[in-house]
Amino acid sequence: MAPRRILVIKLGALGNVVQSFGPFASIRRHHAGAHITLLTTAPYADWLAVAPWFDAITIDQRPEWWDVSGWLALRHTLIAGRFDRIYDLQTSGRSCRYFHLMLPGRRPDWSGIALGCSLPDSDPNRDRLHDVDRQFGQLRAAGIDRREPPDLTWSRGDIARFALPQEIALLVPGSSAHRLAKRWPAEHYAALAAALSQHGLTPVVVGSTAEHRLAEQIRAASPAAIDLTGRTRLADLTDLANAARVAIGNDTGPMHLIAAACRSIVLFSHDSDPALCAPRGPSVAILRRHDLASLDVPAVLQLLPETATAPAA
Repeated sequence: MAPRRILVIKLGALGNVVQSFGPFASIRRHHAGAHITLLTTAPYADWLAVAPWFDAITIDQRPEWWDVSGWLALRHTLIAGRFDRIYDLQTSGRSCRYFHLMLPGRRPDWSGIALGCSLPDSDPNRDRLHDVDRQFGQLRAAGIDRREPPDLTWSRGDIARFALPQEIALLVPGSSAHRLAKRWPAEHYAALAAALSQHGLTPVVVGSTAEHRLAEQIRAASPAAIDLTGRTRLADLTDLANAARVAIGNDTGPMHLIAAACRSIVLFSHDSDPALCAPRGPSVAILRRHDLASLDVPAVLQLLPETATAPAA
């Protein structure tokens, strides 16, 4: 009997969530008549609630190891859902523990890497695959062969409130605060912003509130730049990407979402491997240096697509 109740586990971070859009779509198509629930974390729940792939969203509170009541509540959620199949697309140590959390008693078919699961991804090369390919390989092992493209048409924001000019270029100068080696120096972004302004593009800086100081540095060199740090929702990023001629940014979550809809140049250091985690989209160029401080602005400008500086049609 075909599974009627399905759970998909995807907790984060943003880049990993975006790289699951194709697998989400493949699961939905393969189980067209099933009731599909997504288990995710709070930052993505409202956004993904309007996506076409899920019938329900459940928030994982990610209990600490010592939080017995939190783990019991999570166990109740997993069991009370009466799921016929679970796709663990997180495949982390934490999500593997969820498989064992359901003991004793009946456990549903489980696609993932948890020891003892019924639909294991046993590819010995899985850790050397790009995140997207690894997930599709896992689904193939569970009987889902068709790869669906990531659909972003459902992710609609409200960027009219920003009153932006027509010709914009997105800059994403931040990254996780604990991985500063992933950042191209702010002074380089400032010089890039000035050059983009000379090309007739208004630089628009996006990121979290914590990255407002980076935007200030950029605006000091290019006063025409617009600072939207801390002001955008995830759906706004999709609309900004659709409106932009080009986006340039570090290997960070927002760039994965932006690159899925916009011509993008993504900058990598030694701290991450694009072969495993580069954003994917219609037109993504990768620039990598061991130390991003050694990457100069002309090298980035050289990769600008001609359409980025050509007059709009």
